[in-house]
Amino acid sequence: MTDDIITQFIELFCDVDDFCLEFEPEFNKRLLEDGTRKRIRKSKLCLSEVMTIIIWFHRSGYRTFKDYYTREVCTHLRWAFPRLVSYNRFVELMSGALLPLCCYLMTRKGRCSGISFIDSMPIAVCHNRRIHSHRVFSHVAQRGKTTMGWFYGFKAHMIVNDQGELLAFRLTPGNTDDREPVPDMVKGIFGKLFGDKGYISQKLFELLFDDGIQLVTRIRRNMKNRLMPLFDKLMVRKRAIIETIHDQLKNISQIEHTRHRSPANFLVNVIAALIAYTHKEKKPSLNIRANELAGLPAIIV
Repeated sequence: MTDDIITQFIELFCDVDDFCLEFEPEFNKRLLEDGTRKRIRKSKLCLSEVMTIIIWFHRSGYRTFKDYYTREVCTHLRWAFPRLVSYNRFVELMSGALLPLCCYLMTRKGRCSGISFIDSMPIAVCHNRRIHSHRVFSHVAQRGKTTMGWFYGFKAHMIVNDQGELLAFRLTPGNTDDREPVPDMVKGIFGKLFGDKGYISQKLFELLFDDGIQLVTRIRRNMKNRLMPLFDKLMVRKRAIIETIHDQLKNISQIEHTRHRSPANFLVNVIAALIAYTHKEKKPSLNIRANELAGLPAIIV
């Protein structure tokens, strides 16, 4: 590991550890009790160490978590985690980090600048030929269709700003309409929201417009042509920024694979991949300066 990578690793652990120092006491206060006495034994790895190992996997470049843990963590990161557990034991600890990871992701969201992009990304959990024999997600995953064809799994709906920062995220079954989770995702967002043709809906446009959000999309071939401001045309073309983020999540952060053995660890993998992305120093960006935004009154509805 180079000095820069070690510095990034230490910064990640310090940020996660600071979060856990505030999260764990409040979380333990709100736990429900059933009246029975239970032993509370401390694990060899604390929560911040477990979360850091899970998040760092999505920045390590390894394709599988087992290779990453046995070859990277147990070999090159033992100086940071002197009390490591076995791989099988760590897999058992991963499900307990799901809720803390979700709460930590909420603290990693960016700020809305008035320019936002929305899109969905398919997350397949098995090959199409194995759908009938698949059991892990048989009650929650669904078949869906994109421009690339059919898949079996889930959809990850995301909203990002012009700096590539994550603003909102939802996970739904694969057969969910892209427009369905939008009203719940746009809370705290203002200005213009750019999407593809899958978000065309007069009802959705009016609903968002009442909340101070203007939904901008391209038109279908069978629709009447309409005038569009030059700025909107340019920003619709820049919608590829969110598709670039999807590509990084799939090919760099390994957010999608077909080796899951439990729904909980699947969610841990998805949330940790998003957290790892938020910690990237260089994100896909449009490089629009603040003074340029101030000189475009058409941005804010």
